[in-house]
Amino acid sequence: MANNKTSVLDIRKAKEEKRKIVMMTAYDYPFGLLADEAGVDIVLVGDSLGMVVMGLDGTVAVTMEHMIHHIKAVVRGCKAPLIVGDMPFMSYNISIEEAVRNAGRLMKEGGCDVVKLEGGVDFAPTVKAIVKAGIPVQGHIGLTPQTASALGGFKMQGKDAVAARRIIEDAKALEEAGVFSMILEAVPAPLGKLVAESVKVPVIGIGAGADVDGQVLVTHDMVGLFDKFIPKFVKQYTQIRPIILEALNAYKKEVRDVTFPAPEHSFKMPEETLAQLKDE
Repeated sequence: MANNKTSVLDIRKAKEEKRKIVMMTAYDYPFGLLADEAGVDIVLVGDSLGMVVMGLDGTVAVTMEHMIHHIKAVVRGCKAPLIVGDMPFMSYNISIEEAVRNAGRLMKEGGCDVVKLEGGVDFAPTVKAIVKAGIPVQGHIGLTPQTASALGGFKMQGKDAVAARRIIEDAKALEEAGVFSMILEAVPAPLGKLVAESVKVPVIGIGAGADVDGQVLVTHDMVGLFDKFIPKFVKQYTQIRPIILEALNAYKKEVRDVTFPAPEHSFKMPEETLAQLKDE
């Protein structure tokens, strides 16, 4: 999938062929380039940028303008993966008409390939309307960060039978509404397996166990760039924050010790020109 532009059909086909889907986040041009070079299947420009890029406590304050700005940057660097634009809080909650309009803005102004929104049964009519308008939609159920406070915080969902059944119902409602895939976040691994088996569209997990159709992580978490908190389901494949901090401290020391810039970092002037200037 990674050699050419990934399509919605490619993602659907991955589940049929039992090929795991690789999804990561990106919020700017450099990470878009890296995602493209790494050959991942899907890149999510998520409203998680509110926390890992903007320094907010959550995602609620992220606006359409923020999302469009960051989607544009990622699109410039990311050519092959399918690019998902996250619909921010209250961009689809007020009315179906407004939801369709905002989904269209993310695609037309931002340039993403598809959009993502949170919610299950209650938002199935919204998803259906957006899909009818010709805009592919990725769903998001389980822990939904935009409404985490109503769910009791950033906690595992679906712990009891009633809650688990509700999540399965959410998945089926989204499939019927026309999503091409869905994210399932922070649920017990056995429930992740049940959800993936209950629908024909791909279920991409984040803290949902290994028996789903693919995985997604916030890139800043997996590379150790954001360490305000580390969710249980995150694996840090490296830690680049200490490396960057070491470089910054070395730079600070060399500037103060006047060892940077060295001659090799400086531009030269012809001796005769310098002599003329000194004679003036």
